[in-house]
Amino acid sequence: MNMIYILFSIFLAGAILTWVADKISGILRDLFFLLTVLSATTFFYLKIPVGYTTNITLAGLHLQWGITAFGWYFSLIVLGLGTMAAFYALSYMKGKERLGYFYFNFLISLLSMMGILMSRDLVSFFIFWEIMTWSSYFIVIYKGKHVQRSGINYLLFSAIGAYAMLMAIVMVYAHTQSLLIPDMIQAFPFFTLSAKIWLPILFLTAFSVKAAMMPLHVWAPDAYSDSPMAYTSVFSGALSKMGIYGMVLVFVTMISYLPNDTAFRETFAWLGAITAIMGTLWAIAQDDARKLLAWSSVAQLGYIITGVAIGTELAILAALFMAVMHALFKGTLFLVVGAVEKQTGKVKFSEVSGLIRKMPWTFIAALFSIITLAGIPPLGGFVGKWMLYQSLISSNHVILVVAIFFASTAAFLYCYKFLFGFFLGQEEPEIAHVREAPLLMIIPMLILSLLESILGVYPQIIFRPLDAAMQTLGFPATQVHFWNTSVLFNEWGNQVALKPLFYAVAGIFLFFFLVLTIKGWKTTRKVSTKDISTSGEIPKQNENLTYSINFYQPFLRAVAPAMKRRMMTYYREIGSGLEAFFDYTRRLYSGNGQTYAIYVIIFVVLLLLFKNSLFS
Repeated sequence: MNMIYILFSIFLAGAILTWVADKISGILRDLFFLLTVLSATTFFYLKIPVGYTTNITLAGLHLQWGITAFGWYFSLIVLGLGTMAAFYALSYMKGKERLGYFYFNFLISLLSMMGILMSRDLVSFFIFWEIMTWSSYFIVIYKGKHVQRSGINYLLFSAIGAYAMLMAIVMVYAHTQSLLIPDMIQAFPFFTLSAKIWLPILFLTAFSVKAAMMPLHVWAPDAYSDSPMAYTSVFSGALSKMGIYGMVLVFVTMISYLPNDTAFRETFAWLGAITAIMGTLWAIAQDDARKLLAWSSVAQLGYIITGVAIGTELAILAALFMAVMHALFKGTLFLVVGAVEKQTGKVKFSEVSGLIRKMPWTFIAALFSIITLAGIPPLGGFVGKWMLYQSLISSNHVILVVAIFFASTAAFLYCYKFLFGFFLGQEEPEIAHVREAPLLMIIPMLILSLLESILGVYPQIIFRPLDAAMQTLGFPATQVHFWNTSVLFNEWGNQVALKPLFYAVAGIFLFFFLVLTIKGWKTTRKVSTKDISTSGEIPKQNENLTYSINFYQPFLRAVAPAMKRRMMTYYREIGSGLEAFFDYTRRLYSGNGQTYAIYVIIFVVLLLLFKNSLFS
């Protein structure tokens, strides 16, 4: 029996049963939803080994499904994060409307991502890509808020990517008379020069949209922030990686055959760096935690794109390791925001603060994820960033290192803003009623946070499947080539040498914690933000003096020139120009039959005049 058919059947049947059960019983609906995710995940890892393939003939087309070590590596992100988000969703979505609709699209989204990873032909890849787009679009508009701004923008840019991919598929079939991805890769060196140039551009356009690379990123901040946080963790953590998955395939199998591949790589590497820098600056400027994390996701994907574009063995290794780490820490942080939203009803730093005593477990999950995001040892984020820096330096990209380092350093600002804004600020009377998030929301966050810590000390857990994925892409075994020679891997690849560093960092934190606690135990007086005198004036009750107001305003003033014009402004101007042009050409359609007859006569005359040049 075909194992891949069974896997897709589990997802599809589970999605339908979940939607139907919603009409009958909420408990039955939740049960079907969770069982579908767990059974599909278990079945995939137990029954579908790496290398398994199946051939399909559909309407005369030869299609193929299978799983490679490279696809299997990305399945860890999709199914791992999807499972954690599924448990979380049961509690987070409780009491909301149209849950059958939400869970149905959640499951179809997971199905489509697994379909992409197992597609060995371009038709299946495109179909699953479109299913992924539509299922995620239906979740983006689930709340019914800002549909035109977030939903339509997402759909519009996804359509641009889809048409680009479709054009590329047609070109491949015209050159190879085959739709199989291995056939395309094998035949690509023999394509015409124009095809060698246009195919990567078209494919990368499609993949760059999902990876939110500037200037195709404008849909991401609104789409991420307007989706329910239970799904946004998957949206940002896993769905965006489908773009990275495709970009890696293009850069490894196509770009190297271009006459001037260096310029192509440099262009995309700098686009990734610009994405990292500008995403970071916009994240710092946000007061809404959802928007902060959305822009942060754009920035973090920029690091990964830079590594993919550079294309050296270490750069690809760094990018793929960072892809897993991004899924872990960004998935966790979106879950943290969801927990705060669930318990307080607010998501702005200027409206809620001091939650550390009210939601301590949520704070711990946030703390570990922020440390990972910032790239501080001994958590896994440091491993990925160190590899990226080393790959850029060893490939003589010194200026690019400076750009990436600036983005990484500036990220500390929004990391601190996130922690302080929600947890470390003044505890207000308005949050006296707040309690810790439900257990089903806490456990997934803590599990993901624990993985961030484990992978920082034992990164070989990910290096082993990553090594197999790299070999699938044509690289030599990295375990032999890098683990025993690199400055990074000879310490962390096959032996754990982080314990002294870990103890030192823990000791410093403990020392200052004790000093500040003992020193401030009797001298600190807790007051409300209203109990403050400023310049001899007593603030009124309606004046908010929370520290989160105008966070980092001097810094934002300094970088204001770079943020003066948003990319969406240019898209709107292009749209307005097209609208004016189409409005002008619309006058040709006057509704007068005699006018149309004149058009026909003019067309026939032109056809007769130029028939030899057109049809010779």
